[in-house]
Amino acid sequence: MKLKIGIPKGSLQDSTIRLFKNAGYNIKLAERSYVPVIDDPELEGLLIRAQEMARYVENGILDMGITGLDWVLEQNAKVVEVARLRYGKVGFKGVKWVVAAPVNSPIKSLKDLQGKKIATELVGYTKRFLKSKKIEAVVEYSWGATEVKPPLLADAIVEVTETGASLVANNLRIIETILESETVVIASKAAVKDKWKKTKIENIVMLLQGALRAEEKVGLKMNTPRKGLDRIMKILPSLHTPTISTLADEGWIALEVIIDESVVRDIIPELRRAGAQGIVEYPLNKVIP
Repeated sequence: MKLKIGIPKGSLQDSTIRLFKNAGYNIKLAERSYVPVIDDPELEGLLIRAQEMARYVENGILDMGITGLDWVLEQNAKVVEVARLRYGKVGFKGVKWVVAAPVNSPIKSLKDLQGKKIATELVGYTKRFLKSKKIEAVVEYSWGATEVKPPLLADAIVEVTETGASLVANNLRIIETILESETVVIASKAAVKDKWKKTKIENIVMLLQGALRAEEKVGLKMNTPRKGLDRIMKILPSLHTPTISTLADEGWIALEVIIDESVVRDIIPELRRAGAQGIVEYPLNKVIP
C-alpha cells in the first residue's frame, strides 16, 4: 500500500520538510527533482506548488497534501480538511489577505472599491468576497510584484502578508482583511474512506502536530530540596503535573517538566534562588498530549 502525499513547493517547502524531519520523516530532494525520497516505504511524495495542491487532491491524483487554506478556498476545492498546522515560512503565525491601496488614495473602505481595478493572485476568492458585499469591481490576476502596481496598473490590490512590512515599504495602506489563512492538511474524499489510508494520514498528522508543539517548548529537569518543593512548584508553569523522582539523598528529589521555551530565561534564575540545583534544559522533537 502507498499513500500519495503532496509536499508544497515554494515558500512553505523548507519549513515543511523541516517539520517532517522533526516528526520523524526524512525527505530528500535532488536538485531540479519534483519527486522527493521519503524514508517511509509506505509514502510516495510529489513536490507541487501550494496554489495547485487542492486540485490534485480533489481529483485523487494525491491522497493528501499540505497547502494553505487560502488556496483551498481559491480553488473552491471539494476536499477533506484533516487538520490545521500553524506554521509558515517565517514562524508560527498564519497569514492574512488584505485589501491595500496607496496611502494618498481616495480608497478608504471596501465600498470605495466600486468600479475600481484590483490586482491579486487570489482572483476567485476575491471576486466571491466582493460579490458577497455587493461590490462590482474588475479583478485581474497578478503574476507577481503586486505591491508595485497601484496606482498606475491598478487602483488597489489584494495581497498576502505576514508582517505588513512589504506593504508599508511600498507606501500602501491596509483597508481591510478579507481572509486569514494558515497551513492545512487536506485529503481526498476517497482516501478518507479507505481504512488503511485514513489511519496513515491520521498517524502522520499526529506526529506533525506533536513536532509543532515541541517547537515552542523545552524540557527542564533539576534537583531540588524536598522541603522546598512547594516554592519550586509555584514557579513552574508546566504542561502537566511535573514528574518527581526520589534520589539517594532522602532530603532531595529530581523534578522534570515541559514548559514554553519563552519563559525559561525568566524562571531559571528564580528556580536557582529557590534552591534548585543541576538545572538542565533540553530540546524536544515531539509533544503528544
